[in-house]
Amino acid sequence: MEFLLFGEVQLRVGGQPLDVGTPRQQVVLAALAVDAGRPVPIETLIDRVWGENPPEEARNAVYSHLSRIRQLLNRVTELTGIPAGVTRKTAGYVLEIDPDVVDLHRFAHLVEQGNDLRATDADRAAALAEALRGWRGPPLAGLHGDWAERVRTTWHRRRLDAAVSWGELELRLDRPGAVIGALPELAAEYPLAEPLEALLMRALHAVGRDAEAVERYAAVRNRLADALGTDPGSELRALHGELLRGELPPGPRTAPAATPAQLPPDTPGFAGRERALRRLDEIKGERSPAPRIVVLSGTAGVGKTALALHWAHAVAGEFPDGQLYVNLRGFDPTGSPVPPADAVRGFLEALAVPDDRIPRSPDAQVGLYRTLLANRRVLVVLDNAGAAGQVRPLLPGAPGSVVLVTSRDQLTGLVTAGAHPLGVDLLDTAEARAVLRRRIGPDRITAEPAAADEIISLCAHLPLALAVVAARAAIHPGFGLAVLAGQLRDARGLDEFADADPATDPRAVFSWSYLRLDPAAARLFRLFGVHPGPDIGTRAAASLAGLSTGRTRALLTELAHAHLIAEPVPGRYTLHDLLRAYAAELAHAEESPAGRTAAVHRMLGHYAHTAYLADGFLDPRLEVPPELTPLPGGAEPERITEHRRALAWFEAEHRVLLQLVHADTEFDARVWELAWSMQRFLLRRGYWHDEIQALTAALAAARRLGDERKQAFAHLHLGGTHGRFGRDTEAVDDVRAALALYAGSGDVVGQAYAHRQSAWLLDRQGDAASALVHAEHALALFRAAGHRAGEATALNAVGWFHTLLGKHASAIEHCRQALDLQVELGDQMGATQSWHSIGYAHQQLGDHTRAIACYETALELVHGRGSLMTEARLRIELANLHRELGDLESARAGWRQAHDILAHLAHPDADEVLKRLAEVHNG
Repeated sequence: MEFLLFGEVQLRVGGQPLDVGTPRQQVVLAALAVDAGRPVPIETLIDRVWGENPPEEARNAVYSHLSRIRQLLNRVTELTGIPAGVTRKTAGYVLEIDPDVVDLHRFAHLVEQGNDLRATDADRAAALAEALRGWRGPPLAGLHGDWAERVRTTWHRRRLDAAVSWGELELRLDRPGAVIGALPELAAEYPLAEPLEALLMRALHAVGRDAEAVERYAAVRNRLADALGTDPGSELRALHGELLRGELPPGPRTAPAATPAQLPPDTPGFAGRERALRRLDEIKGERSPAPRIVVLSGTAGVGKTALALHWAHAVAGEFPDGQLYVNLRGFDPTGSPVPPADAVRGFLEALAVPDDRIPRSPDAQVGLYRTLLANRRVLVVLDNAGAAGQVRPLLPGAPGSVVLVTSRDQLTGLVTAGAHPLGVDLLDTAEARAVLRRRIGPDRITAEPAAADEIISLCAHLPLALAVVAARAAIHPGFGLAVLAGQLRDARGLDEFADADPATDPRAVFSWSYLRLDPAAARLFRLFGVHPGPDIGTRAAASLAGLSTGRTRALLTELAHAHLIAEPVPGRYTLHDLLRAYAAELAHAEESPAGRTAAVHRMLGHYAHTAYLADGFLDPRLEVPPELTPLPGGAEPERITEHRRALAWFEAEHRVLLQLVHADTEFDARVWELAWSMQRFLLRRGYWHDEIQALTAALAAARRLGDERKQAFAHLHLGGTHGRFGRDTEAVDDVRAALALYAGSGDVVGQAYAHRQSAWLLDRQGDAASALVHAEHALALFRAAGHRAGEATALNAVGWFHTLLGKHASAIEHCRQALDLQVELGDQMGATQSWHSIGYAHQQLGDHTRAIACYETALELVHGRGSLMTEARLRIELANLHRELGDLESARAGWRQAHDILAHLAHPDADEVLKRLAEVHNG
């Protein structure tokens, strides 16, 4: 069995192709095959088939294609006996096949072998040659769309990179004939690829055909001029000049070498980083046929260089042949990055190579450098690298040395080739305290521990910011830490961290990364300054910037590679507080007021409309939903189509939503809409403090808008939440205010809900008779308004109060009527409450079997629906009943499940449940 994605999409069994269906079905098959063995979300499949504007029937169309693909793979299994299929996992659809039966994956696997610095050059060249032989043509030939085009572009680039790597290895193995035989045809396919021409020119020179090499240069120069209006690059021009002058040597010359000791001083006050130091020691101790290379990457000011130098000094004695160091200035705005050729020449000088023995060709210099290090143990520190291309020429070729690279970029090209990635994160609290202790002494930290912790928080755990504050504390030993913390707290943005030295001013240091960004990525970073945090998803970022999701994803990747943002979980991005303050400063300096306002409108529109969609999937809405303010141009909501995804979105975003309800007063309408849409989620998850925060903001916004119904909504639900906290006076005042406002605006349904809420509050106070009056009033109003969902809730309430008053048969009748309506309306949460009421009535009647069955039915309905508090209460009541009946095993199981839920919510009732478990255990 073979999946062929190079050329036309094919599936072959026994060398014979099978029918893979229509072009669109081929895209679905290819979209699964490029991630064979890994889940592909349905949204990703839709995006790969249709791009940014899928039709309404896209999801159903993909399901149809998946069904036909499953039939095709069943046929493959019948013919080969090899299991193949598409399975549905939580994270998406998985093509269950060995990835190596896909030619694209075989290519990537072979290229990985070819880039493995631990293998011999001959083995690496053989792997790359085999990969290149598997290329049948442009990937996904004949298929259209943005995704297919991106795949083709990516794999053309990978093919070209593999060919260049193969050619370099062949020349190193002294096999120029292989290069001359294979690369001209490839160069004809990529007529503007200068690295191919450089390889061919070097190969021709190696066999004495310099005239042909010069002719190739002339030809590529003409092609570049005609196509792009440019000259060849510096590497090709230098190679051409050396050929003309007869200066291109056949190979490197050896020279005696000195023992360099180029490390800058260790960092004073260094502390923490124990895990990273242990990992560096582990890598140093590994047995490897290639040099051990570590890439320390992290955001500006996080302490990469300090960590590298501290470790380098600690292990310098284990490298008797010396330590080389160069600051590559990859992010230094005061000058251009150090060219690799300059760095190599500096290393040769440090190794005491006489000037007249240093070759003129950069390639020959690299060869000499690697020859000198071939049998030596040298520690090489390449600080502040801007790109993988700046580092590669500086890597030794033999296994004795260790290379430590620091960069604000992740340098994935080096990692792909075998380097060890080691992220340098913000300091944790204990590490940050240790830094302050080392810098200003333990006594001041011990005297004011709370102020020290506040300083750490205000410095966002960033070592550079801590160093600035520690320096100020050391200069002014009479200043208390509380005074310094107060200055930071009252400071605006980054002003308190400003320093005359640009190397220690966070604002200047951040700018070095910012100024290297693509203009679109820089704008997106600035706009993060108007987002409240703590994190942001891809589509929200797209709306913030008013760009397509695909374009935004690429910009987010650029920002993440530059360590200006982090991606702690897939698809969600964050930045620490000082970087957010820097982004905010840039937004106010470089974005117009109208531009910032438009970005906030798009951002709030995205969240409000998505929350509205998500709330609709929690359960049928019992209240009449409001009409939202239309989405502004450039904003787009998330694609939410089911209950599970709605819950997941709220869980991911509710901290962001709580920040957004504090938006400026010009966005009052959106603030109220956000609170309305998230209220049910916050209530059911037990996030009651958050619910009060959101509803209080909504009430203030509604008052400024002068909208009585909006005020009534906020009062109504504030009353319920105050009641849950036992704040009876506030609860009653809020519900009365809601009732008066609803009555004043003529909202009958609103009045009914206010009476329903009053009944619930009276129930909590133990006054079932008065509660029943309000419940019956609510029922009458709901029926008068024709509001069937509200009628069902009121029927259940009337039934509940009947059973509290001893009228169990009447209670069951009312609750059964409620249940019939709720089933008809699809109201699972309402049905859960009615089953609970019926179960409780049966329990009072002594019919425990029916009571247990009702409670279990209620649990089945609520489990997985996101109403964690309701589920916990039901499990407690069912466990209590089991205990009364002597079934201690079932009681313990129920209490444990309830405790897990309450503990997850950090709810105080978790301790009470734990006590019950202990009592049963001890009893």
